[in-house]
Amino acid sequence: MSLTVQTEQRGDVVVVSVAGELDMATAPQLQDQITDLLDKGRSRLVFDLAEVSFCDSTGLSVFVRAKNSCDEAGGEVRLAAPQRGVLRILEVSGLVEVLHTYPTVEQAVAGDPTPTSS
Repeated sequence: MSLTVQTEQRGDVVVVSVAGELDMATAPQLQDQITDLLDKGRSRLVFDLAEVSFCDSTGLSVFVRAKNSCDEAGGEVRLAAPQRGVLRILEVSGLVEVLHTYPTVEQAVAGDPTPTSS
């Protein structure tokens, strides 16, 4: 059970690539990365979830906290490329509407007006 987190600056957006299982054991690692980014003034974040194989409620709460913090800082959070299981969790929880979710990282970075809704 491990999680890897990598960041890449793309213009004024930071793409946060997450891989592995996002759960109670690994969520603090992602939260620490987000806190570090916010401390550096980075508040426009795209989370690349293509390699996230599992996400529980603890992981979802990290994204909600990130959204709230980024909103307060005048930024935003977008999710990109979730696998079917993770997308299903976002849909069932209702967070797919709150956490703008896109089929690709490129669309999320560009702010494509048509996020994934199903």
